[in-house]
Amino acid sequence: MDLIQIEVRSGRYEDQSMKRSRFTEEQIIGILKEHEAGVSVADLCRKHGVSDASIYKWKAKCGGMEVSEAKRLRTLEDENTRLKRLLADRGRPRDERTAGV
Repeated sequence: MDLIQIEVRSGRYEDQSMKRSRFTEEQIIGILKEHEAGVSVADLCRKHGVSDASIYKWKAKCGGMEVSEAKRLRTLEDENTRLKRLLADRGRPRDERTAGV
């Protein structure tokens, strides 16, 4: 399966095949801070229209982070993905790399 990349305004490349989150890092951390302040997960789910699994997934990934730390994590994950793809492309023959373009 060939993945198509598009450049978004932030300058990062993303796969079209991947679903983008409806919430920014700031919003996710804000929701988690509400939970830390004592709001129940059920109330947060109703208020923001997400599942409890999403809340717990965000908590596992971003719990205790500040917005700047979450943005830095996202940047590092994007760069890591880009470098892995670059390394994988180096292992493929040249004609396969240009066939999908």
